[in-house]
Amino acid sequence: MMANKTTETENSVTHFVNTIEDTTKRSDAFELIKLMQQQTGFEPKMWGSSIIGFGSYHYKYDSGHEGDAPLVGFSPRKAAISLYLYPSFEDKEALLTKLGKHKTGKGCIYIKKITDIDVEVLKTMVSASVAYLLKKYTTN
Repeated sequence: MMANKTTETENSVTHFVNTIEDTTKRSDAFELIKLMQQQTGFEPKMWGSSIIGFGSYHYKYDSGHEGDAPLVGFSPRKAAISLYLYPSFEDKEALLTKLGKHKTGKGCIYIKKITDIDVEVLKTMVSASVAYLLKKYTTN
């Protein structure tokens, strides 16, 4: 069985964010940390080299693949900020229509900057995603 590439590390979240060259993206990262920490009640932790996650859960697929993942998180990438929420939670599609300027991928929501979105809608999405995961999986 292949090991997961993205695991929780002891690396400093603050140090990582302070290395972001784009000042808007760096400021947005600190704002997202505050938002996600308030909504989840969990401290930010680095997952791999570039994901900031909050809380964790243990998953096991029917295929036998299992591992740990953050309940929610984000990564301030060069092209966009990737928001990691669970792919399906209550009212996700309706909330996405209210979120503001974003794109979606297979398992991510991409935003350019916080001012492009409705932060209150994002708070609701974070809380809904965490609530879904807490019902579905064992948390760590």
